[in-house]
Amino acid sequence: MSVFSPVERMLAWRYLRARRREGFISLTTWFAIIGIMLGVATLILVTSLMNGIREEMTSRFIGIGGHIVVMSNTGPFIDYRQAADVAGSVAGVTSVVAKVEGQVMATSEGIALGAQVIALPAKALEQRALFNEHVDAGSLDGLKNGEGIVLGYRLARNLHLSVGDEVTLISPQGRSSIAGFIPRMKSYPVMATLKLGMHEFDASLILMPFADAQTYFMLNTPEGDAISNLEISVRNPDEAPRIARQIHEKIGPNVEVIDWQKTHAGVFSALKVQRNVMIIILALIILVAVFNIISSLVMLVKDKGHDIAILRTMGATKASVMRIFILAGTLIGVTGTFGGVLLGLWLAKNIEALHQFVEKLTGQEILIENIYFLSTLPTKTDPDEVAVIIGLSLALSFLATIYPARRAARLDPAEALRYE
Repeated sequence: MSVFSPVERMLAWRYLRARRREGFISLTTWFAIIGIMLGVATLILVTSLMNGIREEMTSRFIGIGGHIVVMSNTGPFIDYRQAADVAGSVAGVTSVVAKVEGQVMATSEGIALGAQVIALPAKALEQRALFNEHVDAGSLDGLKNGEGIVLGYRLARNLHLSVGDEVTLISPQGRSSIAGFIPRMKSYPVMATLKLGMHEFDASLILMPFADAQTYFMLNTPEGDAISNLEISVRNPDEAPRIARQIHEKIGPNVEVIDWQKTHAGVFSALKVQRNVMIIILALIILVAVFNIISSLVMLVKDKGHDIAILRTMGATKASVMRIFILAGTLIGVTGTFGGVLLGLWLAKNIEALHQFVEKLTGQEILIENIYFLSTLPTKTDPDEVAVIIGLSLALSFLATIYPARRAARLDPAEALRYE
């Protein structure tokens, strides 16, 4: 059985439809609907953007550094094969990859820039989608075959290099001689460039063949070949801290184990704080829009005082009058909320196209990569968050109807008809 009678539904709908002389009442109703719609749409868009940015940055950072890093506390990681076997036996670990890393100075045509060298075994490199799917020019085959190196496209552009050119790498690791310390220098052909979409990597990343990197960074020790660290991937990234503790306990105290949440704690903490603050601010937009419902209904009650008095004299109860205005306000809230959901989902789906359109229209770069990390606007809409936003908007809209509805129900028929 419906809470609202057919007469109550008919009156609520009629009161929201303005006649010519009541045009202002209808206008305030539209303001209330549009206010809620914009608040809900903006909240859905911003939460989708923040989720998308976090996921995109997480995939980039993890694609470069893995979920967990294991390194030796005593210098080059020589007994890494035994440590890899132990780490691979921990539940939740999906892969363990040997890795060589190092800082170098890349020089070409009198230009010198700092760069980060990363080297992975050929098999691991073939399985790394982050690199294979973001080749800007050239091919990674030469890297896998040990024929040359790969640069981030911004690094290559800043050094005035293209595929086929040579770049000289200078390492602080070198050798002492009679003339003094001589840094290690070697030239490599550029086999390809990568465009990962994050300025930090595009402007500094160098991929080198694994064996060449071990030689270049002098990791071929008398005790055996060594690496910089082990890169570990896990099934569930959120469980990385727990798995990292288990790995540390099993391998022993001679290693340092760091999970991705610690490695990039500053970035993700800042994103979390920013997301929470923006949600609070945008929720206030919905709250402000809800006050439009209150003002709209108060004006409606005042305008319909004569009708309410007649309804009361004809036998309508206070509860019936109250339900009429609760339904009228709820219709405003429901219309605004679901209109906002549709608008928010559409914006979340097409925000990158809109971003590109605005940049072409204005001729200005809105998303500057070296400031905002990303060059695109990724979105990820969480159905649970959308459901919470809908519930919050509907609940606030319903609460906003209570005061005007009670005011209508308490209206004295004799007082309202005194001057009729």
